[in-house]
Order: sequence, then C-alpha cells, then structure tokens
Amino acid sequence: MSLASDGDPPRAACWSAGVWCGWVLVGAAALTPLFAWLGPLGFAPLLGLVGLLCLGPLRIGPREAPLAVVLLAGVAWAAFSTFWSPHRPSELEDSVALKLLLQLPLYWAAWVAARRADPALRRLALRIFAWSLAAYGAVLLVEAFTGAAIYRGLRELINDPIRPDLGRKNVAQGSFVLALLWPVAAVGGYRARAPAWLAAPMALGTLLLAHNFGSDAPVLAVGLAVLVGAVVWIWPRRAPKGLALGAAGLVIAMPLLILAMLVLGLGRGLPESWEQRVGYWGYAIARIADHPFRGWGLDASRAFSPHIQLHPHNGPLQVWLELGMVGAAAAALAWAFVFRRLARDARSLTAAATAGSASVYLLFGVVSFGVWQEWWLALAALTAVIATLADAEETAAS
Repeated sequence: MSLASDGDPPRAACWSAGVWCGWVLVGAAALTPLFAWLGPLGFAPLLGLVGLLCLGPLRIGPREAPLAVVLLAGVAWAAFSTFWSPHRPSELEDSVALKLLLQLPLYWAAWVAARRADPALRRLALRIFAWSLAAYGAVLLVEAFTGAAIYRGLRELINDPIRPDLGRKNVAQGSFVLALLWPVAAVGGYRARAPAWLAAPMALGTLLLAHNFGSDAPVLAVGLAVLVGAVVWIWPRRAPKGLALGAAGLVIAMPLLILAMLVLGLGRGLPESWEQRVGYWGYAIARIADHPFRGWGLDASRAFSPHIQLHPHNGPLQVWLELGMVGAAAAALAWAFVFRRLARDARSLTAAATAGSASVYLLFGVVSFGVWQEWWLALAALTAVIATLADAEETAAS
C-alpha cells in the first residue's frame, strides 16, 4: 500500500514515520496478552488508539483498492439501513453505525502502520507478540488446571472478587483471542528470529483451557488453523483461491444451509447452548424471508428478543437478517479478497498462517460472536496488523 500523496515525502520524514509507527506497534504488542487475559473488550480502544496515533496522509494502492471499496460500500449501506431498523440506540455512544464509520479508517490506519514500521522495530514488535502470547499460553495452561485461580486471585487482590464459574467464563473468553492470534504471532515471531517452539504453549494453552472449561469452538479452531495452514502451504496458489470461493459461498449460502439443517432435523438432541443457537437461527431464517433484499436494518437483531438474544450467534446469518442480500454480497466479497490476496507463486509460511487465522475468525463468526462487536472487529484488525508485519519481514528476508 502506497502511503505517499502526489510526491514522495522527504527521506527523514519517512524514517520518522516508520519509527513512530514501529514504537506504537511495539506498545500494542506488549499490551495484547494483558487485554486477552484481563479484558478482551479493551482491544477496541487499543486498536482505535493505534490507528489514531498512526493516522496520516495515505493513498490506497491498486492491490488494496477493491477491498477498500467493498468495506466502504458495506459500511455505507449499513449506516443507511438504520433508517428502517426497528432498533434505535438510546445513546449516541451506542450507535453501531457511528462506531463502524470510525472503526473503518482507524483500523485501516493501524493496518497501514504495520507497513510503515521501521524494520528494526517491526522485528521487535513481532518478537514481543510471539514471546508475550507464548507466556499467555503458559498462563492459560496453569488456569486450565487450577480453575482460573490466578485470575480470581488478582480479582481478590484488587478487592473485586468473582465467583469461580464467572472467573472461568471470563478466562475462557481469552482462549478465543489466542486461538485467533497464535498462527500469525508464532510465524511472525519465527520470521523475526524468535524460537519456533513458542507456537507450542500458544496452541496447547488454547486447547487445554478451552477443553477443561467447556468451550468447543477454540478446540476446533486450533485444528482448523493447522489444517488450513497446511493446505495453503502445500498449494500456495490454488488453495487461497479455493478458500476465497468457499468463504464467499458460505456467506451467500448460509440461509439455505441453515434451512436444510432444520428440514433434515440435524439441530435436535444437541447440548443446550447449541440447541439455543439453532432456535435463534430458525427464527432468523423466518425473518430473513420477510425482507431478503434490504434486510431489517442495522442492529435489528436486538429487536427480536426473546426469540433472538442480542444477535443470532451466526455472522453470515446476522448480515442477511440485518442488511439483506446487499450486505451479504459485500461481506462475501470482503472474505473473497482476504483469502485471494494470500495466493503466492512460492510457499509462504506467513500466507499459510494468515489463512489459518482468517479461517478461525470465520469459524468463530459462524458459531459465536456478533458481527458488530467492537472488540471482535478490533481483533480482525490486530490479526491483519500482525500478518502484515510478518509478511514484510518475510519479504525482506527473501
């Protein structure tokens, strides 16, 4: 991505911008495991601050232009759809449309900052990401066998005790963060000459804590990341193209897939949490049929309580429900661009790891989180930041 305007800035200005962005990203790397463990909601202000500190004149290059156009069009349509949405935020700060309009430029700026970063600071940031997330994985291993004793002990230390079950629930949320970040963080650290074995505590900490605390999705995510990464490593050009088609097709076909599942009775006899999700999905399908083209409007899912609590726990279905076919097409194109740009002529560890993390984000979006949750969108930006740092390091070494 080109950052120059009509003419290239002076060499000293480029150097200063690179050093500034590099130190900002080093700070973000140091804070990432703390937010993952103690408060994942903090990722939204963290990435917003990174973007704000690294805002500057920039020009979107031709390779990034299609993605930028799709994201901008999607956000514009989402904001426009608030005119017919049955949900009205009570406070301006609760406006999802306003948040999206701010997040897009700020998170994009954070992504660009990874390209601008000074090479020495880029490597430092990558090593900090790798070592700190490996340390966080080791903490999760301890938490897995002690029932989140460290987390609960910290809460007691600050006179804010928490029930054991709620403590486990809060710590388990962090396993989703590590399940998403560990592929790009491990490979990025390896490219910056951190030990390859740092991947082990990240993956094992995610697996054991999620398993012991009853979280199915992060357990599946670790295996999915390894599988997708291996496929992209073996077929560096064809696999990302296939994943692009698959991801886009999944978004577009989600209502039909859910409908087929319901018709075949595949949602019966499931654990309570999954049975509840299936109930949300069935109700969402019926409401999508009411307005299939324009949708019900941004954040309309909140208006369907008690049939849907907050959101349907299925990202593609939520986009269909709220933004209709127009929004679904934009989301499908965005996913297609994400995977398609990973195609390489030669094998790339960074491309493989990025594909693994992207597939995990897609998985969690299908079964867990709401599309518009600020911290979850911020984690998408953070994943892109780490992947871009790793890609720049890989390119410099080749």
